Amino acid sequence: MVSPDSASSGIEDPRFWPKPESGDTSFMYKIYILKLKDGSYYIGSTKNLKERLEYHNNKRARSTKNNLPFELIYTELFNSRSEAQTREYQIKKWKSRQAIERLINQKNMASSSNG
Repeated sequence: MVSPDSASSGIEDPRFWPKPESGDTSFMYKIYILKLKDGSYYIGSTKNLKERLEYHNNKRARSTKNNLPFELIYTELFNSRSEAQTREYQIKKWKSRQAIERLINQKNMASSSNG
């Protein structure tokens, strides 16, 4: 099991994962983290993030329908569904709010230092 603390090895660090060369991410799979109304997190994966967020907003997802509104706070891109699902399950296995928040904060820090 890999935690955000060990993410600095490079291969586990999202900043070093392959990104599409063309800049078009519409064909890629994504994992995403939602922060729900009660402060809990929902972790999922999809190919069409916009459609999936509408699905959540329309109360069609049992796990989030009673906890709206939500905020999309994290995403990662992958070249295949299996890669995205592997990462989704990895994060879910952490079962630690602190580990998930470290992951989110690492990405926010990387984004702010790149901009």
